[in-house]
Amino acid sequence: MADLYKSSLLYSDQLLCYADVLPPSQVQARIEVAVLNFLKTLSSPTPAISDLALINRRTSNSHVRRGLLTDVSSVFLSRSFSVRSLMRPNAAKAFIRVWKVMEICYQLLIKGKMVTQRELFYKLLSSSPEFFASQLQVNRSIQEVVALLRCSRHSLGIMASSRGAIAGRLVLQKEPEQEIVDCTMCGSSGHAITGDLNVLEKLIIQSDARYVIVVEKHAIFQRLAEDHIFNQIPSILVTGKGYPDIATRFLLHRISKTFPHMPLFALVDWNPAGLAILCTFKFGSVGMGLEAYRYACNVKWLGLRGDDLQLIPEESLIPLKPRDLQIAKSLMASEILKDPYREELELMVSRSQRAEIEALYCHGYNFLGKYIVEKIVQANYL
Repeated sequence: MADLYKSSLLYSDQLLCYADVLPPSQVQARIEVAVLNFLKTLSSPTPAISDLALINRRTSNSHVRRGLLTDVSSVFLSRSFSVRSLMRPNAAKAFIRVWKVMEICYQLLIKGKMVTQRELFYKLLSSSPEFFASQLQVNRSIQEVVALLRCSRHSLGIMASSRGAIAGRLVLQKEPEQEIVDCTMCGSSGHAITGDLNVLEKLIIQSDARYVIVVEKHAIFQRLAEDHIFNQIPSILVTGKGYPDIATRFLLHRISKTFPHMPLFALVDWNPAGLAILCTFKFGSVGMGLEAYRYACNVKWLGLRGDDLQLIPEESLIPLKPRDLQIAKSLMASEILKDPYREELELMVSRSQRAEIEALYCHGYNFLGKYIVEKIVQANYL
């Protein structure tokens, strides 16, 4: 079924490029082929350093893959290429960084080890300080290796660092007869989501919930978990504590596939960043466009939205900051926004205001749970 959903026959665009989930032996083989091709170029009668043709990960090369037989849409990258060249002064170091990351990944695959992006950064900083000065350079180089080899970062031996948490009517078990985690009993901080995608892939998941509530902020997640909202309305709470990491998105995707008729609702701040977080859960990110389909979920926008402003005192509304306007401009330029989402964003910009979920506390700390229940019962979501 997973292959069926991935098939381009089910989608309106046939230009999909994606990264494969591969066993270590196949990833090693792809790295070896890349090295051999490079050496072949160097040993030719007229040697020349070949360019690295990578799938272009810019917004201009991103599109939305809309399902014909499924409700899930996701960001994808088409077959447009960017180049890393050793012969261009401004790209030479980036060219070398790609090979350095591939070298470390090859060693990891041989040893059967996994590392986080942060661990990889310190390894490269100690071995090649002249090429790696920041975590951002490592993160970009990883994505370029993914774009070159067309395999997922997890297949390269790179593990997600997870900040996410989960609570509510969900029972998790790594393997049969192992310890069971009852997420109703994990307290207000919830159960920490592991960054190991292999563990998340094999999790045995059981639930009697009817809804999933995806919460932008950990503080709001804690309030809802402490109030046991999952007993008021049978639900699962998930938070990525801001922009979601891969592991949180992967687990949410697994839950949505395990319980396909269980709707997913997002509770985010009414500002451009909140909408961007919702879109990351719903469509994936451009930077990870080759893997986005693996994490995309059909998340509905529960709140906050423009029609909720009547519940919030004027003095609780906050002026938009330059960063908010920058995010809004980026979202407006993207084709991922549906018309209702675009209208909400235009309202934020025209009012030059944003509202945080906590502003609802003016009605009392118990109001947030009532607000969520009423929205869901009235089907008041986008």
